[in-house]
This record gives sequence, structure tokens and C-alpha cells, in this order.
Amino acid sequence: MSVDAKRLRLMDDFEFYARNCLMIRTKEQGLQPLKLNEAQKYIHAKLQDQLAKTGKVRAIILKGRQQGMSTYAEGRYLWKVTHNKGVRAFILTHDAESTNALFEMTERYYESLPEFVKPNAGAANAKELHFDKLDSGYKIGTAGNKAVGRGQTIQYFHGSEVGFWQNAAEHTKGIMQAIPSGKGSEVILESTANGVGNYFHQQWKAAEKGLSEFMPVFVPWYWQDEYKRSAEGLELTEQERELKETYELSNEQIAWRRNKIFELSTDGADGETSFMQEYPMNAAEAFQVTGGGNTLINADHCLKARAGNYSGNGPLIVGVDPSRGGDRFAVIKRQGRKLYDHKSYIGVECDALGKNVSICKSLLDAACPIAGKVPDMMFVDFGSGADIVDRLHELGYKDRVKSVHFGATALDNVKYKNKRNEIWQVMSDWLTDETLLVDIPDSDEIQADLCASPYDRDSNDRKVMWPKEKIKKDFGFSPDYGDAAALTFCEPVAIKKISRPPPRRVLAR
Repeated sequence: MSVDAKRLRLMDDFEFYARNCLMIRTKEQGLQPLKLNEAQKYIHAKLQDQLAKTGKVRAIILKGRQQGMSTYAEGRYLWKVTHNKGVRAFILTHDAESTNALFEMTERYYESLPEFVKPNAGAANAKELHFDKLDSGYKIGTAGNKAVGRGQTIQYFHGSEVGFWQNAAEHTKGIMQAIPSGKGSEVILESTANGVGNYFHQQWKAAEKGLSEFMPVFVPWYWQDEYKRSAEGLELTEQERELKETYELSNEQIAWRRNKIFELSTDGADGETSFMQEYPMNAAEAFQVTGGGNTLINADHCLKARAGNYSGNGPLIVGVDPSRGGDRFAVIKRQGRKLYDHKSYIGVECDALGKNVSICKSLLDAACPIAGKVPDMMFVDFGSGADIVDRLHELGYKDRVKSVHFGATALDNVKYKNKRNEIWQVMSDWLTDETLLVDIPDSDEIQADLCASPYDRDSNDRKVMWPKEKIKKDFGFSPDYGDAAALTFCEPVAIKKISRPPPRRVLAR
């Protein structure tokens, strides 16, 4: 390949550029070319796809420890600023040690560049490179000062370990003002999980629900080739067998996981919980285990049900949690042991009574493709759905639509404080019963909503769920799908012989 041809490919193909131009320090072999691992290749493909479709990158990445996200991002942005004129990259880390480490990595990248793609670096100061002939630059800073990043124009921004930033919302607010909204700009926010309710968690949930321009990207630990160890003589526990089957893990990966949990169990710490935070299997698990407290439903319960593939039987029930205050209008179906066909509506899709009634009417009229029948019953949250129910009753659906008041008296008012606590705990029993094989959608979003079920105990030793407003405040989102699913457990439902409502009479003018 000629120098000119190679130069063009280096400009257009980051993977080719990385393995031919960038050097990283490895534990075993010293300096080696950067060859993207599976996680880095996946992230790169996602970013390039978004860039091709939208003209810019807006990504929020949830990952485990030491998966090479910063190695990838710093290489990507050096590639960008050394091939374009008048652009700036800014990297913001969570502490000074990380700032030093990343700038050392960047300097190593720069020094390793072949001369024909290595721009001249003008006078450099602490944690900054300036390429004078290109009028481009690369700077790394530490979160802490609320003003950091303000007053600049930044085309490429990487927020490292955002879940651990001080003043995260203030930082991002200022930095986003410095980034042009037009084509070519890039923002990557990434972190391991650090509890629920913080800025990173809120932004992840907003991206996951399609409420922001950011694309959510999750990277599981088991994509790392090095996360394996000898499995000679290994006998798997029942939990390990389930994990192996669910995630298609090897015995060597299970052995590595077991050893890492042992390492994290020092000084009486819960090694398994720490492992799930540092090396999550899925996004919902990462945040839920760091949230603390007791929940009616946890990640393990959901994982088993997500792997189920069972047919429903009995009456078809629809749960509807209408939107309120910017939440989703969420619907889901259940038939016996199968929960499925979830869908949500936001914004203009559900901002008027007529639209909400139309959504529900369509569900009541159409035969469900999976069940092969129309619903036998629809339960609607009374709190923001009373008008919807009244209108549906007027349209002839009185025998198949009921409103449910979450604060009403439970059927078993000795065991449960109110209706909301009853239906959630009945759903929890359904999901956690070891003798009952159930099937729920294989969705991180569904799992997150079901696991957002924290409770305390009252003076009668009853489990009492947190108020929904507290869940929204502390978890950063409203568990709308969870409420919709719980509504399907309101009361026993009989299979109905459905007669279509009569058509409305239209009077001649």
C-alpha cells in the first residue's frame, strides 16, 4: 500500500488507525498496538452508525470496570483532532489520578504516531496538547470546579466515570453549552454504575426511554477475553448454572466470576453485590444493586423470567398506567404465567383524552396476535385514568374496563396496607414462586421498572412500598411498566364471551 493510500485509510478507518498508529501499555507485554477488543468494537460500531444516521454522536455508555472505554475514546478523539482543522477535544474525569493517567495515555498515543500523520505540537501546558498548524487541540480536566469547560468551543467531549462526578449536572450543563449542536460534534458520557437517582442514572433512564438525544449503550463484563481463569475441578452452583445458561458463559468465565467475588468479599463486604455493581450482566442489574434497600422484586427474579418461553393460558388481561406529569402512558398484557406485548406512549402521542381513549379502544377491539383473542379485562389506574374509563364505559366497554384506585382498601386488608401494595406483592409472589415458571419480556427497561419496588415495614410488620413520588425522586424514573403489570393482578378475571359494542348511531343532518 502506498503512503498516500495508507494515509487516506488512516483518516477514514479508526480500527486501522488504532492498530497502526496507537500504542498502549499492557500488563504482560509492555507497549503494544491498540487492537480493539470486542467491547470497543461494539461501541465503535454503535457510534459510527449513529454518526452516519444523525451526523453527530450523543452516547451514554454503561459498562464494567477496565473494559477499555477510555482507551477507545481518547484514541478516537486524538484521531479526530489530528485529521481536522480548528477542532477541540475535551476529556473530563472524576479525579486527579484519572486525569493524570489519561493524559499520560494521550501523550503516549501522540509520541507513537508515525511521522506522516503526526502534526506538530506547539507549546503544551499541563494536560493539554495544541496542534498549531491545524489550530486544533486536546485537553483533559478534572470534575470539581463547576466552571470547568465553560467559555470554550468543544467539538468532541468525553465524560469519564460520570456517575462519580461532583457537580455532575452543573458540569454537563456548562459543557453542553460549549458544544455545537450541528453535525460533526460528539459527546460520550460513560461510567460504571454508582447508585440510583444521581445524574448519570437519570440520564441513562432518559436515554433508555427515548426522552433525550443520547443513545444508551451497555457493555457486559463477559465480553472481555481476559476475564477467564482455569475451571479445572469447578463444580457449578445452581445459580452459576442459571447464569451460564442465560448468558452463554463458559466455565472459565464462571471461575473468573467466582474468584472475583471472593476478592471483593474482604472485611465482611458483600462480594456478590459488589461484583454486580463493578461487573454487571445487564443495565438494570448494575443500577438496582447499587441502589440499596429491600425490594419486592430483584434482578435475579427477573433474569430467570426473562429467559422463559412459555405459552399463556386463561383470561387475557391488559394493565394501563396512563401518563401523568411527563411519565409514559404504559400498557402491558398478561395471560396466566406470561407477561408480554408492552408498549409506551409519550408526549403528543398521549397528550389528550381522545388519544388515550383511542389507544385503549384499539387494544380492546383488536385480537391479540399471541393470545388469538381480544382482552377479557382492562384495568386502568384511577389516578390519571378515571376520565378514560368513563369514556370507555360510554362507548360500551363497561363489562371489560375497570378503574383501580391505588389508595383503595385491599382485598386482604390485614396483609396489605392498600390496593397498590396488594397488587405489587401478588405480582411479586407470582414472579418469585420457585414452583411457577413464568415468562416476562426480555427487556432491561421492564426489569428496571419491576425492580423499582423498594419497601419498608409498618407497625404491623407489613411490607409497605415507598410512595411513587419518592421512587421517582430517588431512582430518577417512574416505574410505569411495573404499575401497568401490577394492575393485571387486581382481581380474578373470568374468560368472557365477547360481544362487540354496537356501532355509534350517526344522526343525519
